[in-house]
Amino acid sequence: MKILIIENEVYLAQSIATKLGELGHTCEMCTSTKDAIRSHNYDVVLLSTNINGQDFNPVIETFKSSIVILMVSYISNDTVSKPLSAGAKDYILKPFMIEELIRKINHYQDYEKLKHRNVAYEKYLSHNFLNAKYEKSFEDVELPLFISSSFQKHADAFAFNYAKKRDLPIHFLTLNDAKTLTEVNSLPQNSIIYIIDYQLLKKADKKAFCDLIAGKNIIVSSTDKVEEVEHRVLEIESERNVFDKGEILPIEDYVKFIVLNYQDKYPDTELSKKLGISRKSLWEKRKKYDIIKKK
Repeated sequence: MKILIIENEVYLAQSIATKLGELGHTCEMCTSTKDAIRSHNYDVVLLSTNINGQDFNPVIETFKSSIVILMVSYISNDTVSKPLSAGAKDYILKPFMIEELIRKINHYQDYEKLKHRNVAYEKYLSHNFLNAKYEKSFEDVELPLFISSSFQKHADAFAFNYAKKRDLPIHFLTLNDAKTLTEVNSLPQNSIIYIIDYQLLKKADKKAFCDLIAGKNIIVSSTDKVEEVEHRVLEIESERNVFDKGEILPIEDYVKFIVLNYQDKYPDTELSKKLGISRKSLWEKRKKYDIIKKK
């Protein structure tokens, strides 16, 4: 990382720079805020609030895209509260161990990465779910809930938008993973658990699964019709499907969709013929996509 140290105690600044340099970081130093704002492109700015007569706001504004950590000798409104309100990320009390400073730097670096990643995911989901909307109010929905929809995107959109509306974290699981049933009980209850691929469960396992999710904040989706369950079932029908309104699937996604949704409606001989592939190729597709054919 590239780190700027703003400190008028030169010996202290050099000591910090040496220790950070030994850990592989590139450090630069300056003794005033006026000199600091002439620079740019730093990952981290260590700002001493002991520099008398200095205005820290221009520094914090200049480096608002960086991680600004205050180095303070005492805690007051001027040394901590005001700079934090202006946009500094955190403070560390002098004297401090370099390990504690590194811990704070790493923590805020991880936080910034997650924040930017989350923004990207939010934009992607909003774009992906643009035409998959649930018209009714989420206020009428009680969990656990089963969603039956031939178009997986509609169930996904419902689950993620429901979690966003409730301002709760969401955990994604698939019944295609053998560890899913074990994970359900280990996840926090103040969150939404979204489980897909209910249609892959064997009939003999469905009763135990329904007992497992009873009383939990769980949404379960199935591309088949959901029958004989004690929990609420929401059927989302779409006037559109994968073939209309300009949504063109890649060939591989098209084959996967057809195999997953029609393998129980046609024998393998007919299904492979409709796809224009051999029965051996159909078997290879199932293996590739981890699609289990129900007996």
